[in-house]
Amino acid sequence: MAEIRKNTVHALDITGYTAEGMGVGRLEGRVVFVPAVVQGERWMVRLEKVDRRVAWGRGTQLLRPSPERIAPDCPLYSRCGGCQFRHMTYAEELRAKRQRIADALERVGHVTVDLPPVLGAEEPDRYRNKVQLPVSQGRGRLAVGYYRPRSHDVLDAPDCLLQPEAVTRLRGAFKGWMEEHAVPAYDERTGRGLVRHLYVRTNSRGESLVCVVANGDRLPCAGELTEALRRAEPGLTGVVLNTNDRDTNVILGDRYALLWGRDWLEEELCGSTFRLSVPSFFQIDRAQTERLYGLVLDLAQLSGKETVLDLYCGIGTISLVLARRAGRVIGAEILPQAVEDAEENARRNGISNAEFFCGDAGAVARRLAAEGARPQMVCVDPPRKGLAPEVPAILAGMAPERIVYVSCDPATLARDAARFRDLGYQVTSAQGVDLFPRTRHVETVVCLDRTGAR
Repeated sequence: MAEIRKNTVHALDITGYTAEGMGVGRLEGRVVFVPAVVQGERWMVRLEKVDRRVAWGRGTQLLRPSPERIAPDCPLYSRCGGCQFRHMTYAEELRAKRQRIADALERVGHVTVDLPPVLGAEEPDRYRNKVQLPVSQGRGRLAVGYYRPRSHDVLDAPDCLLQPEAVTRLRGAFKGWMEEHAVPAYDERTGRGLVRHLYVRTNSRGESLVCVVANGDRLPCAGELTEALRRAEPGLTGVVLNTNDRDTNVILGDRYALLWGRDWLEEELCGSTFRLSVPSFFQIDRAQTERLYGLVLDLAQLSGKETVLDLYCGIGTISLVLARRAGRVIGAEILPQAVEDAEENARRNGISNAEFFCGDAGAVARRLAAEGARPQMVCVDPPRKGLAPEVPAILAGMAPERIVYVSCDPATLARDAARFRDLGYQVTSAQGVDLFPRTRHVETVVCLDRTGAR
């Protein structure tokens, strides 16, 4: 029996994937995690860390390749933390994501449901409509790009296959401006320096909005920056300065100044038009989001008379989609600016049967329940951590016929599905939608029906 310790090399069969996109194998009772491998392959693996029950390794020799293996099409893939699946076909990536959803529902939620293939994107590249690039002066060289895996070491990235080409052009002009005018990058270790992030939002009309996140209220040579960005990208509509002078990993501060143009973009989604400012939440893949929201609408089964509660409604994207087929929609969101945006989006689109409340999802739901609200359908689209522990019971107490749950994390979805089951709601359908091609992330939509509601 070979000794299992750090730096030893072993033959390993890859039998699955982790939620982070790493390959999984077993070695004499231990689970071994290996990056950049494909299910079905056999590798010689050098162990880099060994615990009693698990180990982490790196492939040193491919003994049996998978037919789903491809050459990565990005030169930075092995060093950047942005993508996890560029070494395999897109079809294999979708299978891995379906398995992740199925494993979570079965193992965490004890849910057995027919799970169709994940709905893949027609365009798995250049889909991100929002990009936030960290800026660093590390190792004596200016870097504008992405973090290396599990670090805050910024990798300089002239291009990225997830971002539109407009972002590539704007990033090049921005870095050139910093170098030409010796504008200092922020150093998170000392708290000194100025520029922290370059933020770019784009829309389907070919327009771009740039925001510079800085450790201060002014930019040197701001006029020259605006000129450089406008030359690089004719579709640029505005340049904004965001001030973040706090010691935090949160990207945006709470102070904004318009340097040129306008501080918003418009985007069309599912027949409605939305105005997006820098802090507005909006799904990053517009085409796939339309498919996702179409699923939500289908599962809602609205006749035009129902009252619908939409928790975690953001700027009202799902709320407005549902309002076109419901009698009344009540949206709830904790961020005041998002609620203002939702109300404005409703007015802009001529929707009068949607109203929005600002507050924590649990508190708003509890208040509505106390006031006697009885929605026939509830939609929830929570952050990655899922629903707060008290929310499922509050919603179940309203006795809606069905709950449509949109999730960006299969594990917390499965946990919440188990909570709803104990409250009389059963998962009747589930569907994965790939809103984040080439990365480990995946969205899931499930429908929970009240037992005996149909």
